[in-house]
Amino acid sequence: MPELSRFYGIIIRMFYGDHAPPHFHAVYQGEEVQLNIESLEVMNGAMRRRALVLVLEWAALHRDELRLAWEQASHNQEPSKIEPLD
Repeated sequence: MPELSRFYGIIIRMFYGDHAPPHFHAVYQGEEVQLNIESLEVMNGAMRRRALVLVLEWAALHRDELRLAWEQASHNQEPSKIEPLD
């Protein structure tokens, strides 16, 4: 599973050819969530609130890049890296 970004111990990943709807995975200290790219709603999993807030802030800033990465990964292409949250 390609890594798109990493910040504050949070890893953002996306599977090749994953199921719809377009989403990404965020992992932090053994906790994982899947977030819908369009709505930024948690589709599955759980994560500490503080980490989830950082993930949501990052995703809101990079939604267009996440859409592009989904398109790439859905065609089994290496998704582009995305800048971390500063």
